[in-house]
This record gives sequence, structure tokens and C-alpha cells, in this order.
Amino acid sequence: MTTKLRVYLCDDHTILREGLRNLLNAEPDLCVIGEGADGDEALCALRTLPADVVLMDIHMPGRDGIETIASLQSMRKDLPVLVLTMYAQEEYLFRAIQAGAKGYLLKDSPIGAVVEGIRKVASGGSALQTGHRPHADLNTVTTYDSTDLLSPREVEVLTVLVEGLSNKSISEKLYISETTVKLHISNIYRKLGVRSRSQAVVHAIRHQLVPVDPVMQ
Repeated sequence: MTTKLRVYLCDDHTILREGLRNLLNAEPDLCVIGEGADGDEALCALRTLPADVVLMDIHMPGRDGIETIASLQSMRKDLPVLVLTMYAQEEYLFRAIQAGAKGYLLKDSPIGAVVEGIRKVASGGSALQTGHRPHADLNTVTTYDSTDLLSPREVEVLTVLVEGLSNKSISEKLYISETTVKLHISNIYRKLGVRSRSQAVVHAIRHQLVPVDPVMQ
């Protein structure tokens, strides 16, 4: 029997939660084990609920999603959070990642993108939407020559980090050991001045250090 990823939903819209619950429960490897309408409710439940991934809105009454993510980091640092929001502005993307989110998708994403995002963050990867039809904010970036900072191999590693691959998957894709992957990632962090996988991915997207395809077209 396949072990299912246990998902907690946090969104103040009941109809949206119900729709997501039905869609996610229809996936063979996912199940929704709890849901809340605000950050306080989520924090209370997640103290004991054995969730594997949290799907989190940003704008909610009381404690908002970004504040809730930051609180979860101190309470359960190993619990990945995937933001699902209507906000395409880069400001919210950066605030969410800085708070500790492992992914950021928009609410008009296809359900397949949400499902894949859940799987990616659960496996230690990242899921970042980098483009959106009605808005230009996430496509507004500054550029500079990455070769001034990173070696060709480090650019390759950063590229697959942006794709959301785990260290094991990067090792298999680039035909290098996981120890070497970790060394390259450490060098990338140092050269880019970041401290985490998510910060490196956001930095790469913002400065166009690697080619990035949007989660959705």
C-alpha cells in the first residue's frame, strides 16, 4: 500500500477548502487530514496533527499566512508549507519565502500544478510559480552575468534546484554524488549570500541566473 502524503489546508474560504479537499483526496498519494480558516486555528491543530505538508493562503482574518508560516518555523521547522494565494506580486513571494515557505503558487493554477507542488515540497524540493498571465510582477527581474559568481557546474546545480529537485534527484540527474551536490549547494549559498534552498531559488529567479519555465503557461 502506498503511504499517502497528509495535507493540512489553511484558507478562510470554506468553498475553496471543500473543493481542494475533494480534488486532493482523489489523488492516490494524497489525503487531507485537517483544515482551518485562519492562522491561529492552523497553529493549534498542527501542534499535534501529523501533517506532511501545509497548503497555506496568505490573506486571512487575524494571523495571516506569512505570520503563520514564521510561527510554524519555530514550532515545526521540518513541516513544509506551500503557499496558494491570489497575490502575484513579487513582494508577497519574497515575504513568504523569507518566512520559511517552500513553495508559492497562484490560486488559478491548474490542480495538477498544485498536486505536483505538494509532492515537490514534501520531498524537499521547491515549487515556485514564476509567471502569471494577468500580472507582470513575477516576471519583473534584474539581470547580471551569473558566470561572475558561479562555476558552470554550480549553474547546473542551481538550475535543477529551481526545478524543485531533491539532492538525491540532482545527484542522479547530473551523475554526481550526493556529497558533491551538497558541496556545490554550500558554495552556491556562500556566493549568492543566501542561507537556504528556497532563498537560493528565489534569488536565481529574481536575477535570471538560470533559465526558468513558469509552473503554468
